[in-house]
Amino acid sequence: MSDDAVPQLALPLVDDSRTTPPLVGDEREILTAYLDWQRETFALKCAGVARDRLSEHLVPPSRLTLHGLLRHLAGVERWWFRIQFAGEDVPLLYYSDDDPEQDFESLDGDVEEAFALWRAECRRSREIVAAAALDDTGVNRASGGPVALRRVMVGTIAEYAHNGHADLLRERIDGATGY
Repeated sequence: MSDDAVPQLALPLVDDSRTTPPLVGDEREILTAYLDWQRETFALKCAGVARDRLSEHLVPPSRLTLHGLLRHLAGVERWWFRIQFAGEDVPLLYYSDDDPEQDFESLDGDVEEAFALWRAECRRSREIVAAAALDDTGVNRASGGPVALRRVMVGTIAEYAHNGHADLLRERIDGATGY
């Protein structure tokens, strides 16, 4: 087979500088590393994309966008770490009972603000994790019962499964895949 016949894969627009999670370590080290890896993965999926393209609806009939995912993940970080676990009295992001889909639907061109807010929420989440033990608990708003930091971290890692959606959206924008 000639080199011409080998399909060319899309190259990432940025260097993949993620820190690979360890194969061996204690539970805190593994959970923290995997959560940060997922956060870095999402950032890579948005890196190098023109800001206006982040808000494009690229996979009809879905209304999903990278911008909407960004807003959703900022809200997830705040909800789980600050509100559920730490009990901070802060407002919900991009959500109200009257308009529960604000994170995905009300894209008002605030991409830079949304990135700054997401980064700030991730920083605050890291501070909360650093100051607590995995068995420490907050109060689950739905049940009134306890919720352990360990559960919060696992639940947040699961939310970053949206990286698969982000990969599809990014591929539609410029063909870049694989990070």
